[in-house]
Amino acid sequence: MNKHKNKQKKIYRVRNWKAYNEALKRRGSLEVWVSDASVKQWYATPMGTPGAPQMYSAVAIEAALTIRKLFRLPLRQTEGFLASLFRRMHLTLSAPNYTTLSRRGRFLLVKLPKRRKEKTIVVIDSSGVKVYGEGEWKVRQHGAGKRRKWKKIHIGIDADGEIRMGKVTDATTGDASVAQSLLDQETAEIAAAFMDGAYDKRKVYDACQDRGIQRIAIPPRHDAKIWQHGNTKAPPHPRDANLRAIRNHGRATWKEASGYHQRSLVENTMFRYKTILGDRVMSREDARQRTELELGFSILNRMFQLGMPDSYTVGV
Repeated sequence: MNKHKNKQKKIYRVRNWKAYNEALKRRGSLEVWVSDASVKQWYATPMGTPGAPQMYSAVAIEAALTIRKLFRLPLRQTEGFLASLFRRMHLTLSAPNYTTLSRRGRFLLVKLPKRRKEKTIVVIDSSGVKVYGEGEWKVRQHGAGKRRKWKKIHIGIDADGEIRMGKVTDATTGDASVAQSLLDQETAEIAAAFMDGAYDKRKVYDACQDRGIQRIAIPPRHDAKIWQHGNTKAPPHPRDANLRAIRNHGRATWKEASGYHQRSLVENTMFRYKTILGDRVMSREDARQRTELELGFSILNRMFQLGMPDSYTVGV
């Protein structure tokens, strides 16, 4: 008899469908992405420093590059899109040309819009975004070639799905080496942290303990050993507590008891990122690629603020 019976998929419905439907429509509204505040701050304020003054403010550059990322436009089409938009809106604004967008995109500092919170949990994961290389169909049919390059996006979300932290690295960067810099981006108290087995490193636990995180749910490797034995005077190490619970009750029971299933939330966010914004980066230079991908974090959070579904289970 097969012990692994396929369970029927759960059925979900949305309580706030009317509000969520309006939020979905507003995601395509240009008034959301080119707000009145950005229009008022479109041109740069003279700084009185030597050299040619900047014509456009950082707000204008960010708005233009956000439009580009959201609608997946080349730089020249972004310039033309904004120019036609301003004509339709009867605004006496000019659109930054594509060379300005390219140059300023290298140095743009993207601030992640997020809610103020006193306390939160974080769920951290990473995924790859393609820079260039063969399409997935070619890889499926003939295998991957040598000319494939990726960037890696690392994000941490809260229980509601809002992105609280984000970082862009090369594909060769290990997940554990980024954990400290991600946690440093959160100003609220972190009550719990959930990560997959790639973060089962001492430096990750040290970073979490330095932040005073009480609940750290990272599954140890299957061949894991105790780090700190019971005859020491130090308090029990959280990683050893996880390992002992797994040995005593099994990995599945530990995952349920620790709340590890919340890691699926960050996988959903990665899916949303690639579905809404694409699974490849358009920019060619490293600094502009980082800006483009960081703008993706900002876009998802602004969509989050417009409204998210409130789902519930109706049966199996």
